[in-house]
Amino acid sequence: MKKIIPSEISTSEMHSYLLNAIAPRPIAFVSTVDASGKVNLSPYSCFNFFGANPAIFVFSPTRSVRGNALKHTLENIQETKECTVNIVTYDFVHQMSLSSTAYDKGVNEFVKAGLTETPSDIVAPPRVAESPVQFECKLREVMPMGDEGGAGNLVICEVVCIHVNENYLNEEGVLDSAKLDLMGRMGGNLYVRASGDALLGIQKPIQKKGIGIDQLPLHIIESNILTGNHLAQLANVDHIPTEAELSTIETPQTSSSEENHTLAAHLINKGMINEAWKVLLF
Repeated sequence: MKKIIPSEISTSEMHSYLLNAIAPRPIAFVSTVDASGKVNLSPYSCFNFFGANPAIFVFSPTRSVRGNALKHTLENIQETKECTVNIVTYDFVHQMSLSSTAYDKGVNEFVKAGLTETPSDIVAPPRVAESPVQFECKLREVMPMGDEGGAGNLVICEVVCIHVNENYLNEEGVLDSAKLDLMGRMGGNLYVRASGDALLGIQKPIQKKGIGIDQLPLHIIESNILTGNHLAQLANVDHIPTEAELSTIETPQTSSSEENHTLAAHLINKGMINEAWKVLLF
């Protein structure tokens, strides 16, 4: 392992390590207005939500690494105390990227990127009409992390109104992640598209308490074929299945332990956990 001490490398190097390692990151497409009402629109991937009651967002317009300049977004939100946060989907990801150009203050990035302003109900900044989920926010606090290039400014804001395109709701009226086609930010020029095969369903151990990998039979734990991910899925049960519980399940016959574990790995990859258990146990 390469050892890196932040104080011993340049800010740009540190920035690169962080952008590439802390990823993918959700993108806050933030609109603000200045005191004279001029609109600004810019994306920020140092972003997430922190609590639902109240609903709190935090994003960070960092100082320029090269020139130490402050972002227009930060200047505007400090003046007017309001913003909108719009989620970014594949359909307009290139327009979002174009809006991140370092245009002069007062230039409207909605116009430059060909995006549509739509009026907000509570705050002054407009929403991005192309975004399927739009949040109107009020500023709570700005926390500067430093005064040198690369320093973050934590913008803490509270969601006061949400607008959701109903086409992205499921039959129960809940927002469907699989329909959104969200984009995430990686390092360099890379993004990730959160749709299709990129989505991975993992059963949360909430309804039951998983037995844990340490409670698996030794021949499973010591397998040279099953990975840690495979073992964790097997261990996410509240008890090891009995022969009676698996009696109705049919599985192919194998002739060796290696074939047995290879088949089990294949079944686990397909989400067929009980079938994998039968192969491994009986």
